[in-house]
Amino acid sequence: MSKVISVSQLHKKYGQTQAVDGLDLEIEQGEIFALLGPNGAGKTTTVEILEGFRDRDSGDVKVLGFDPATKGSAGQGWRDRIGIVLQSTQDAGDLTVYESVSHFATYYKNPKDAREVIELVGLTEKSDALGRTLSGGQRRRLDVALGIIGSPELIFLDEPTTGFDPEARRAFWNLIRTLRDEGATIVLTTHYLDEAEALADRVAVIIRGQIVEIAPPAELGGRATSLATISWRDGAHTRSEKSAHPTERVKELASQFGGEVPELSIKRASLEDIYLEMIGGHDE
Repeated sequence: MSKVISVSQLHKKYGQTQAVDGLDLEIEQGEIFALLGPNGAGKTTTVEILEGFRDRDSGDVKVLGFDPATKGSAGQGWRDRIGIVLQSTQDAGDLTVYESVSHFATYYKNPKDAREVIELVGLTEKSDALGRTLSGGQRRRLDVALGIIGSPELIFLDEPTTGFDPEARRAFWNLIRTLRDEGATIVLTTHYLDEAEALADRVAVIIRGQIVEIAPPAELGGRATSLATISWRDGAHTRSEKSAHPTERVKELASQFGGEVPELSIKRASLEDIYLEMIGGHDE
C-alpha cells in the first residue's frame, strides 16, 4: 500500500510548552488509523498540522504527497482530496439537509451526488428538515455528509461519536466502515477505547507530544501475549492468579473441584487496561 501520510521529527511549541516533540508517523492507504492519548498530549495539534490549519516549527510532513504548509504547491486540488469532520459544528441551521449538502458540493471539482451522500449517511428521511431541528446523532451524520461530499481520499474525524447513545454509535461505526470499504483512508481521534478497538486497523498512543507505540489494537502494549487472570470461588473466598497457560490451569481446577469450577472467569487485558497502564500518571 502507498503512504497517505508521512511525518518525520515533527515539532511544535507554544511558548514554553512542547506540544509535539519529535513525532514520527506513517499511515497507509485504506487504513482506519486511531490517535489515542490523554488531554494535552498533542493529538489535536498534530491533526491540525496534517490538515494544513496549523504551522509546525520543524520536521517533514507529507499528506497525499504534498506538504500541508506549502499552500501554494498543494492548492485547491489537494484540499479537494481531504474531508474534515470537526468535533462540533452548528452552522447552516436554517438550511435543510439537502440544501446544506448540495451547497457544499459546489465547493469541489468532482463532488459526489448530494442525494446519494444523504442516503449513505442515513438521512434520506430528513432531507427536507432544517439543520437546527436534527438530533445530535443526525447532526453528526450531516457533518459527515459535508465532510465526504467532495469525494475525499483522506478523512479526518475528530471525536466523531461524542454524546451518542450506544445504538447511534454503532450505526455510525458502520458508516465509517462503509467509507473505508469505498476506498477512503480515515484518521480518527477518540477517547472511546471500544471505538478504537472496533474500527481501527492500527492505533497510535501519544503522550507529551511523542508516539510511544503504534500497533493493531489487539497487539498494543503486548496485549496479545499478556497473562490471563483466572478467578474462582473457593469456599468463602474469591481467589485469582495470572497464568500464561489458562487452559491448563482451568483443567487443574476442574479436577480439584471434581467438575465445574465455582464462579470461574478468565480475562485477558483489555485495550483500556493496556492504554491506562501506558498513560499512567497523565490526565485523561
